[in-house]
Amino acid sequence: MTASPTPKTAAADWLRLDNQVCFALHAASRAFNGVYRVILKDLGLTYPQYLVMLVLWEQGDLPVKQLGEHLRLDSGTLSPLVKRLEAAGLVRRERSARDERSVWVRLTEEGAELRERAGEVPRRIAAATGFDPAEIGELRERLDRLTAALDAASVTTSAQSAESE
Repeated sequence: MTASPTPKTAAADWLRLDNQVCFALHAASRAFNGVYRVILKDLGLTYPQYLVMLVLWEQGDLPVKQLGEHLRLDSGTLSPLVKRLEAAGLVRRERSARDERSVWVRLTEEGAELRERAGEVPRRIAAATGFDPAEIGELRERLDRLTAALDAASVTTSAQSAESE
C-alpha cells in the first residue's frame, strides 16, 4: 500500500484506490470472510449466522428488533438469517404473548450446545491474523473509534442534508 497523500499531494492522488481507507477495510473484511468461511464450515454456519449465534449466546433470548440492533442489521437482512438458523434447528422464533407484533429468537438445545464447539473459532481467527492479543485489542479499539466517529458524522451529515432541503 502506498503512503497516505499529504496536503501537497495532487488531488488526483486522493482518488487512488490504494489510498482509500474504505477499500482497505473492505479488502480486510473480504479476507476475514474467506477465513471464517473455512473455519465455520465445520459448524455448519455462515459468517452472518455465526454473528447471530454470538449475540444469542451472549445475550440469551431476544426480540428480532434488539438482535438487529446488536448486529447493526435491518429486519429485511436479519429475517432470512434467522429463518435459516431455525431450519437448521439452532433457534426458534416465537411471537410474544404480550405483543403479537414482536417476534423473539430463542436458542434451541442444539443451538446452545453449538457454543462449545464454536469456542475454537476466535483462537483460529487470531492465529490466522498473525497478530498477538495486544495488537488485536488495539485494532479493535481503533475500529470501534472509527465506527463511532463515522456514526456521528453520518448523523451530522444527515442533519445538514435535511436543513439544506
